[in-house]
Amino acid sequence: MFGYDGRESEMNAIEVENLTRRFNRLCAVDDVTFAAREGEVFGFLGPNGAGKTTTIRMLTGQLRPTAGDIRVAGLRIPGEEKRLKSQIGVVFEHQNLYERMSGRENLAFAAQLYSVPKPRVDEVLEQVGLSERAKDLVRTYSSGMKQRLLLARAWLHRPKVLFLDEPTRGLDPHIAQEIRHLVKGMAGEGVTVFLTTHYMEEADQLCHRVAFLNQGRIVALDSPEQLKLAHGQRRLQAKLVDGRVLSLSIGNQTDGQRLSELVASGEILTLHSLEATLEDVFIKLTGRGVRE
Repeated sequence: MFGYDGRESEMNAIEVENLTRRFNRLCAVDDVTFAAREGEVFGFLGPNGAGKTTTIRMLTGQLRPTAGDIRVAGLRIPGEEKRLKSQIGVVFEHQNLYERMSGRENLAFAAQLYSVPKPRVDEVLEQVGLSERAKDLVRTYSSGMKQRLLLARAWLHRPKVLFLDEPTRGLDPHIAQEIRHLVKGMAGEGVTVFLTTHYMEEADQLCHRVAFLNQGRIVALDSPEQLKLAHGQRRLQAKLVDGRVLSLSIGNQTDGQRLSELVASGEILTLHSLEATLEDVFIKLTGRGVRE
């Protein structure tokens, strides 16, 4: 079940089959099936109300599904929630830190809950770049520092799967890039990262594969590159020395001949491909913007 690229299912850190969740007459998650491999950054993308948060709550054992099968880190959910806690880390969109405690005290408290050796606290603080501010109260931290501390706390006990819900929302571009770098590093150490984000460029940068969710159903699942190739326009944009801009279709014989003539005459000033963005693909497949 759920073989990934021909490999055995034990390579998957998350396995979901026919997952459904209903709230009275509302079907929030509708017969969803997917798998995420060990060490993969798996994007779960969709507009508000698509069912992303409901799915995360089921995968983390906070909400029972109406139907379907879930395995996370080899554990069946529901059924093995107590064992699951030590195998996953979770960073929700809303920060939930102890602001009257220092950064180190926040992590030390979490270390006690997970029976993590004390030296690990300083190790993780160093990894997220908070060693110099470890003794300061969290209420004095910037939003970016708090987000790094949340990542440190989720990463503290070396989970197999990390759930990140909008990890860079509201952060300035520089801090957001630092967070993405940390996420890449964690995946590089074999952690599976299950990522929800409204920032499609972020998903394009980070994710090995993405699933587009719309009205509770997965409408596409592939690598960002393949989705853009499959659903984008194969066109070139040529800016000419006289200021004109031409759009030429790749594969069209007439446009191909026109391009050859322009190159031969030296009329082209710049030339680049018109590649679709992930947001372009999402709107094409669903008819909705990602923030709707």
